[in-house]
This record gives sequence, C-alpha cells and structure tokens, in this order.
Amino acid sequence: MKGKIGLFAGDGELPVEIARRLSGEGNPPVAFSFREDTASLEECTSEVIKVGWLEIGKIVKDLETRGISSLMLAGLVPKKLIYRGDLMDDDLRNIISTLSSRDDHAVLGAVVSFFESRGIRVLPYREIVPEMLAREGTIAGRRPLPEEEDDILYGLRIASFLVPMSFGQTVVIKGRSVVSVEAMEGTDAAIERAGAISRGGVVVKMMRPDQDERFDIPVIGPGTLETMHEADIGCLAVEAGRTIVLGGELFRERAEEWGIAVTGVIPAPSS
Repeated sequence: MKGKIGLFAGDGELPVEIARRLSGEGNPPVAFSFREDTASLEECTSEVIKVGWLEIGKIVKDLETRGISSLMLAGLVPKKLIYRGDLMDDDLRNIISTLSSRDDHAVLGAVVSFFESRGIRVLPYREIVPEMLAREGTIAGRRPLPEEEDDILYGLRIASFLVPMSFGQTVVIKGRSVVSVEAMEGTDAAIERAGAISRGGVVVKMMRPDQDERFDIPVIGPGTLETMHEADIGCLAVEAGRTIVLGGELFRERAEEWGIAVTGVIPAPSS
C-alpha cells in the first residue's frame, strides 16, 4: 500500500498487528488510538494520537493536516458507547440521530460514509493479514466430536437467521439447544454467560453475509480460548475465510493444552 495511511485503533491485538505489518513494509501508519495503553502501538507507528472520545470530525481534520487520504479502522470500540452522547462529537451525534437502526452494520456504515464524503478512503485490512484468515477444517487443537459436529450444524442454522439482523454473530449451543446469543456485550461475555448456565457445548461464530470486509471481520485469539476454557466449553467453529485468527503459535498451543477443537466451517447458502 502506497502513501501515508491513518489507522483508527480500537482495543485488541488486531490494530497492533496491522501496524506491525504496515511498518514492516516501510509505511508505518499514523494511529488515532482509542486504547488505554498505546505502548505497543508506539513501537510500530510513525505517530500515535490519543483519542479520548469519538471525535470523528477532529480525526478528519488531523488527517487532512497531515496529508493523509487513506484510513483503516480496526479493533474493538465498545458498542455501548452509542448511549454516551457525551463521548461523541457533534458529527457523530448527528450521524447516529439520523439512523433508523443503530446496529453495528448501520453505525459503522454511516461512519465510513462520513469519512469517504470528506475524501478519506477507507482501506481493507484483510489483504495485509491473509494468512491469518481461518481456513476450512481443523485450525488448532483436536477434531470436533460427533456430538459437537451436530451442535455446529445447529448453531450455523441459528446464526444464519440472526446475523442478518446484526446480532447473534456468536451463539453457544449444547445438545442442539441455544445456551447464549451474542448481542451488544461481545463474544467473551456471551461465552461467560453460557458457562454460568451449562458447562460444555460449542461456540459458533459467523459473519453477516453483507458485512463490509474492509473494516469489520470477526476476530478470535488466545483470549477467546481462555474464556472458553474458564467456561468449560471445548469446541469453537468459525467461518472460514471470514474470521481472523490472532496469536499464531500461542493460539495453537493453548488449544492443544486445553483440549479445545477449533475448526473453520463454510455455512450453507441461505435458501
């Protein structure tokens, strides 16, 4: 990728990994960080600008001042912030106030449209980390047991109905019954809730069919496995080619140590 690049960095390891890759290509990004701790970003960026709240108008002006016309969006920004108008600038408040739906798909799409209407091109990041995309079949750990395979198929059917409505990206299934569904709380909290209800089962994670892969690809990593281990859930199925697996060798080691099956699946086309 040529030219200066801005990186809006939310929480998690993905923004740091993207910054490392760009820096390794000789193009360290300017990071606009919503993170508490910016030390890891400072090692692989040309500059880190701390964003204390969601000031998207200020970010546009800063990009223009630095002659940057390309931006990547990566990392977790808590969804509950849509209820915190005091943490938004006027531009974001105006955007959200006009939306008929305030789910992830609508809010993120509107924010991207705002950037692009001001001449900032939003770049995809999947081509920077292609080898980190989940492959079909066994990814780490053991193979799923027959009863887990049954629950995976059931979970994919359930999720295929839910994700077009912008929730249910993660479902936890046991014995062909839904134990937990992810909404605004996020994947880890959905897994923790499932563990409080019933031990065992499978975690199934998939992506909305029309989700914008430039900036919104589901992510799993060692932390996901740790949450599953604590909840005593031993199988994770993710959508192949549309899920980023962070952690590399550490991810594989933890899956092996804890006996967790991690597999990539391709959902059947919707009828």
